[in-house]
Amino acid sequence: MRAMAETLERHQTALCLAALAVGAVVGLVAPGAAGTLGVAVEPVLGLLLYATFLGVPFDRIRVALRDGRFLAAILVVDFLVVPAVVFVLSRIVAHDRALLVGVLFVLLTPCIDYVIAFTGMAGGAKDRLLAAVPLLLIGQMVVLPLALWIMVGSDVVAAIEPEPFLRALLLLVVLPLAAAALTQLAAARSRPGRIVRETATTAMVPLMMLTLALVVASQIHGIGSHLGALSLAILVHVLFAVAMVPLGILAGRIAHLDVPGRRALVFSGVTRNSLVVLPLALALPESFALVPLVIVSQTLVELVVMVILVRVVPRAVPAHV
Repeated sequence: MRAMAETLERHQTALCLAALAVGAVVGLVAPGAAGTLGVAVEPVLGLLLYATFLGVPFDRIRVALRDGRFLAAILVVDFLVVPAVVFVLSRIVAHDRALLVGVLFVLLTPCIDYVIAFTGMAGGAKDRLLAAVPLLLIGQMVVLPLALWIMVGSDVVAAIEPEPFLRALLLLVVLPLAAAALTQLAAARSRPGRIVRETATTAMVPLMMLTLALVVASQIHGIGSHLGALSLAILVHVLFAVAMVPLGILAGRIAHLDVPGRRALVFSGVTRNSLVVLPLALALPESFALVPLVIVSQTLVELVVMVILVRVVPRAVPAHV
């Protein structure tokens, strides 16, 4: 089983690209299946995060919480650098209120779930990133309403329903994390627990492939149907990723982080909280009907970027640095 896991990890970039391609083909050929495939995204993502959390030694999280330099760097990048970059780039869509709200919704909220999986694939400090999740959650809950109030208006802030966000937090972070902790305890005491842990670890790359394929298959037709209206938002998403990679590397150097910390910082700066904020967008009034599609378009851009960065970041931040 370990040999299979190592083989999958060696070829994970090619496998993930193949999953993206398969998802695109399925979504374009069978658009009627988008609803069913979309329903499957959340449970599959939960399983992926369970497998990811299993690979994080929980005894190291206490140590990670004491890494003030990394925590300070990630807060600066996600809540000072990112808002500045987003403000500049959002001027491209400032003429369209729905596009602007969608861009702000997704780009101002740092990822708290599958970023940990991608960070681990690139040799980043996924334990420290996991330890930073509570701070990232609190930060985005403060920054997003404030930014929306300043840049769009108080009516958008008043329309945000917190319940979908809390539900996504419970299903995509709290439950997988608790299940992983219990599995680690069982693995330390029994053979069945070790078998479950090894099986879940081996399944991580296939689960990542399935997640990518499902997200693309369920959303690509909707994006294609509104491509003209979304083109400027997609441009913003691409420019954001392009800008945040060098800025994340630079911030890691300035903070004098070690190599795993620098890689984690880059992924945190680039990766956004699209799958968690999407339920918030779906609860907005009809006048903001394009907002969910703006968020989904960022997801599709980001998935391609993440697969590329798994290879690029280790080269940009090599182990000998």
